[in-house]
Amino acid sequence: MAKLSLRRVRKRFGEHEVCKGIDLDVAEGEMVCLIGASGSGKSTLLRCMNLLEPIDDGVIWLDGTDISEPGLDPQPVRQQIGIVFQSYNLFPHMTAAENVMLAPRRVRRLSREELRPRVAKLFSRFGLGDRMEHYPDQLSGGQQQRVAIIRALAMEPQIMLFDEITSALDPELVGEVLDVLRDLRKQGMTMVLATHEMGFARELADKICFLDAGRILEQGPPDVLFASPREPRTKAFLSRVL
Repeated sequence: MAKLSLRRVRKRFGEHEVCKGIDLDVAEGEMVCLIGASGSGKSTLLRCMNLLEPIDDGVIWLDGTDISEPGLDPQPVRQQIGIVFQSYNLFPHMTAAENVMLAPRRVRRLSREELRPRVAKLFSRFGLGDRMEHYPDQLSGGQQQRVAIIRALAMEPQIMLFDEITSALDPELVGEVLDVLRDLRKQGMTMVLATHEMGFARELADKICFLDAGRILEQGPPDVLFASPREPRTKAFLSRVL
Protein backbone atom coordinates (compact mmCIF):
# COMPACT_ATOMS: atom_id res chain seq x y z
CA MET A 1 0.00 0.00 0.00
CA ALA A 2 1.30 3.47 -0.91
CA LYS A 3 2.08 5.92 1.85
CA LEU A 4 0.23 8.68 -0.01
CA SER A 5 -2.24 8.11 -2.85
CA LEU A 6 -4.15 10.57 -5.02
CA ARG A 7 -6.97 9.54 -7.31
CA ARG A 8 -8.75 11.80 -9.82
CA VAL A 9 -7.74 14.91 -7.85
CA ARG A 10 -9.14 18.13 -9.27
CA LYS A 11 -8.65 21.70 -8.10
CA ARG A 12 -10.21 24.84 -9.56
CA PHE A 13 -9.74 28.52 -8.92
CA GLY A 14 -12.89 30.07 -10.32
CA GLU A 15 -13.22 28.93 -13.92
CA HIS A 16 -9.56 27.88 -14.11
CA GLU A 17 -8.93 24.19 -13.41
CA VAL A 18 -5.34 23.83 -12.18
CA CYS A 19 -5.32 20.08 -11.39
CA LYS A 20 -7.26 17.95 -13.85
CA GLY A 21 -7.83 14.48 -12.45
CA ILE A 22 -4.39 13.63 -11.07
CA ASP A 23 -3.47 10.08 -10.02
CA LEU A 24 -0.27 9.59 -8.04
CA ASP A 25 1.16 7.02 -5.61
CA VAL A 26 4.05 7.80 -3.27
CA ALA A 27 5.60 4.81 -1.50
CA GLU A 28 7.12 5.03 1.97
CA GLY A 29 10.71 6.26 1.80
CA GLU A 30 10.32 7.31 -1.82
CA MET A 31 11.45 10.60 -3.35
CA VAL A 32 9.13 11.81 -6.11
CA CYS A 33 10.09 14.85 -8.18
CA LEU A 34 7.47 16.92 -9.98
CA ILE A 35 8.82 18.70 -13.05
CA GLY A 36 7.20 20.89 -15.67
CA ALA A 37 6.87 24.47 -16.83
CA SER A 38 5.69 27.24 -14.51
CA GLY A 39 1.91 27.13 -14.29
CA SER A 40 1.68 23.39 -14.92
CA GLY A 41 0.10 22.76 -11.49
CA LYS A 42 3.06 21.53 -9.42
CA SER A 43 2.70 23.98 -6.52
CA THR A 44 -1.07 23.62 -6.32
CA LEU A 45 -0.76 19.85 -6.30
CA LEU A 46 1.64 20.00 -3.35
CA ARG A 47 -0.70 22.34 -1.46
CA CYS A 48 -3.57 19.91 -2.07
CA MET A 49 -1.53 17.03 -0.65
CA ASN A 50 -1.43 18.54 2.84
CA LEU A 51 -4.85 20.21 2.57
CA LEU A 52 -3.61 23.80 2.36
CA GLU A 53 -5.92 23.82 -0.66
CA PRO A 54 -9.14 21.76 -0.38
CA ILE A 55 -9.67 19.65 -3.47
CA ASP A 56 -12.81 19.97 -5.59
CA ASP A 57 -13.02 16.33 -6.61
CA GLY A 58 -11.20 13.04 -6.15
CA VAL A 59 -9.68 11.51 -3.03
CA ILE A 60 -6.37 11.60 -1.15
CA TRP A 61 -5.33 8.74 1.12
CA LEU A 62 -2.62 8.82 3.79
CA ASP A 63 -1.78 5.30 5.00
CA GLY A 64 -5.11 4.13 3.57
CA THR A 65 -7.18 6.78 5.37
CA ASP A 66 -9.17 9.30 3.35
CA ILE A 67 -7.80 12.71 4.39
CA SER A 68 -9.72 14.69 1.76
CA GLU A 69 -13.17 14.13 3.20
CA PRO A 70 -15.09 17.44 3.38
CA GLY A 71 -15.24 18.88 6.89
CA LEU A 72 -12.17 16.97 8.10
CA ASP A 73 -9.91 18.95 10.47
CA PRO A 74 -6.77 19.57 8.35
CA GLN A 75 -4.48 20.31 11.30
CA PRO A 76 -3.60 16.69 12.20
CA VAL A 77 -2.89 16.01 8.51
CA ARG A 78 -0.53 18.98 8.29
CA GLN A 79 1.36 17.64 11.29
CA GLN A 80 1.97 14.45 9.32
CA ILE A 81 2.67 16.10 5.95
CA GLY A 82 5.08 19.03 6.27
CA ILE A 83 5.65 21.56 3.51
CA VAL A 84 8.49 24.00 2.76
CA PHE A 85 8.11 26.84 0.25
CA GLN A 86 10.58 28.83 -1.83
CA SER A 87 10.03 31.85 0.45
CA TYR A 88 11.35 31.12 3.94
CA ASN A 89 8.50 32.85 5.85
CA LEU A 90 10.59 33.18 9.02
CA PHE A 91 9.44 35.68 11.64
CA PRO A 92 12.10 38.43 11.64
CA HIS A 93 11.65 39.29 15.33
CA MET A 94 12.35 35.68 16.44
CA THR A 95 15.65 33.84 16.53
CA ALA A 96 16.11 30.80 14.31
CA ALA A 97 15.47 28.50 17.28
CA GLU A 98 12.32 30.40 18.28
CA ASN A 99 11.00 30.16 14.71
CA VAL A 100 11.53 26.39 14.77
CA MET A 101 9.95 25.87 18.21
CA LEU A 102 6.86 28.00 17.60
CA ALA A 103 4.64 25.38 15.90
CA PRO A 104 5.51 22.44 18.21
CA ARG A 105 4.84 24.66 21.22
CA ARG A 106 1.49 25.89 19.94
CA VAL A 107 0.20 22.76 18.21
CA ARG A 108 1.72 19.99 20.31
CA ARG A 109 1.81 21.96 23.57
CA LEU A 110 5.47 21.13 24.13
CA SER A 111 7.61 23.33 26.38
CA ARG A 112 10.84 25.05 25.36
CA GLU A 113 12.70 22.75 27.75
CA GLU A 114 11.24 19.64 26.08
CA LEU A 115 11.97 20.93 22.60
CA ARG A 116 15.41 22.42 23.05
CA PRO A 117 17.51 19.20 22.86
CA ARG A 118 15.67 17.89 19.79
CA VAL A 119 15.81 21.25 18.04
CA ALA A 120 19.52 21.62 18.85
CA LYS A 121 20.15 18.19 17.32
CA LEU A 122 18.37 19.24 14.11
CA PHE A 123 20.36 22.47 13.86
CA SER A 124 23.58 20.55 14.39
CA ARG A 125 22.60 17.88 11.87
CA PHE A 126 22.16 20.49 9.14
CA GLY A 127 25.27 22.51 9.92
CA LEU A 128 23.60 25.33 11.83
CA GLY A 129 24.51 24.44 15.41
CA ASP A 130 26.11 27.85 15.91
CA ARG A 131 23.22 29.79 14.33
CA MET A 132 20.34 28.90 16.64
CA GLU A 133 20.27 32.30 18.36
CA HIS A 134 20.75 34.31 15.18
CA TYR A 135 17.88 36.32 13.72
CA PRO A 136 16.83 35.70 10.10
CA ASP A 137 18.50 38.89 8.81
CA GLN A 138 21.79 37.58 10.26
CA LEU A 139 21.57 34.43 8.11
CA SER A 140 22.26 33.84 4.43
CA GLY A 141 19.44 32.78 2.13
CA GLY A 142 20.68 29.20 2.18
CA GLN A 143 20.82 29.21 5.98
CA GLN A 144 17.31 30.67 6.21
CA GLN A 145 16.00 27.96 3.89
CA ARG A 146 17.67 25.29 6.03
CA VAL A 147 15.99 26.81 9.11
CA ALA A 148 12.64 26.60 7.26
CA ILE A 149 13.30 22.90 6.59
CA ILE A 150 14.27 22.32 10.24
CA ARG A 151 11.06 24.08 11.29
CA ALA A 152 9.00 21.60 9.25
CA LEU A 153 11.01 18.62 10.55
CA ALA A 154 10.51 19.73 14.17
CA MET A 155 6.87 18.64 13.85
CA GLU A 156 8.17 15.09 13.11
CA PRO A 157 6.15 14.62 9.91
CA GLN A 158 5.87 11.35 8.03
CA ILE A 159 6.06 13.05 4.64
CA MET A 160 7.84 16.21 3.48
CA LEU A 161 6.75 18.36 0.53
CA PHE A 162 9.14 20.89 -1.04
CA ASP A 163 7.95 23.59 -3.42
CA GLU A 164 10.83 24.94 -5.55
CA ILE A 165 12.86 25.54 -2.39
CA THR A 166 16.01 26.58 -4.26
CA SER A 167 14.34 29.00 -6.70
CA ALA A 168 14.90 32.11 -4.57
CA LEU A 169 18.54 31.29 -3.75
CA ASP A 170 21.73 32.57 -5.31
CA PRO A 171 23.36 29.77 -7.35
CA GLU A 172 26.20 29.28 -4.87
CA LEU A 173 23.70 28.64 -2.06
CA VAL A 174 21.64 26.02 -3.90
CA GLY A 175 24.10 23.20 -3.15
CA GLU A 176 23.88 23.53 0.62
CA VAL A 177 20.08 23.20 0.53
CA LEU A 178 20.19 20.24 -1.85
CA ASP A 179 22.65 18.59 0.57
CA VAL A 180 19.91 18.74 3.22
CA LEU A 181 17.59 16.85 0.87
CA ARG A 182 20.31 14.29 0.22
CA ASP A 183 20.61 13.76 3.96
CA LEU A 184 16.84 13.33 4.33
CA ARG A 185 16.92 10.87 1.43
CA LYS A 186 19.54 8.78 3.22
CA GLN A 187 17.42 8.83 6.37
CA GLY A 188 14.47 7.35 4.45
CA MET A 189 12.15 10.37 4.57
CA THR A 190 9.19 10.17 2.17
CA MET A 191 9.40 13.28 -0.03
CA VAL A 192 7.62 14.98 -2.91
CA LEU A 193 9.45 17.87 -4.57
CA ALA A 194 8.52 20.40 -7.21
CA THR A 195 11.89 21.29 -8.70
CA HIS A 196 13.76 22.79 -11.63
CA GLU A 197 17.01 21.13 -10.48
CA MET A 198 17.10 18.44 -13.15
CA GLY A 199 20.55 17.11 -12.25
CA PHE A 200 19.47 16.63 -8.64
CA ALA A 201 16.20 14.96 -9.71
CA ARG A 202 18.07 12.64 -12.04
CA GLU A 203 20.56 11.73 -9.28
CA LEU A 204 18.24 11.05 -6.36
CA ALA A 205 14.58 10.70 -7.36
CA ASP A 206 12.87 7.32 -7.38
CA LYS A 207 10.20 8.66 -9.71
CA ILE A 208 9.83 11.70 -11.96
CA CYS A 209 6.39 13.08 -12.82
CA PHE A 210 6.12 15.50 -15.72
CA LEU A 211 3.16 17.85 -15.31
CA ASP A 212 1.64 19.75 -18.19
CA ALA A 213 -1.50 21.89 -18.04
CA GLY A 214 -2.71 20.32 -14.79
CA ARG A 215 -2.12 16.69 -15.68
CA ILE A 216 0.67 14.19 -15.04
CA LEU A 217 1.47 13.58 -18.66
CA GLU A 218 4.20 11.03 -18.00
CA GLN A 219 5.96 9.43 -15.03
CA GLY A 220 8.68 6.89 -14.42
CA PRO A 221 12.21 6.32 -13.07
CA PRO A 222 14.60 9.17 -13.94
CA ASP A 223 16.87 7.03 -16.13
CA VAL A 224 13.85 6.08 -18.27
CA LEU A 225 11.98 9.38 -18.37
CA PHE A 226 15.03 11.55 -19.04
CA ALA A 227 16.57 9.17 -21.57
CA SER A 228 13.50 8.13 -23.56
CA PRO A 229 10.36 10.17 -22.84
CA ARG A 230 7.28 8.94 -24.70
CA GLU A 231 5.29 12.14 -24.99
CA PRO A 232 6.24 14.89 -27.47
CA ARG A 233 5.46 17.53 -24.83
CA THR A 234 7.84 15.87 -22.38
CA LYS A 235 10.55 15.69 -25.04
CA ALA A 236 10.12 19.36 -25.86
CA PHE A 237 10.34 20.39 -22.20
CA LEU A 238 13.40 18.26 -21.47
CA SER A 239 15.19 19.50 -24.61
CA ARG A 240 15.00 23.01 -23.15
CA VAL A 241 16.10 22.24 -19.59
CA LEU A 242 18.68 19.45 -19.94
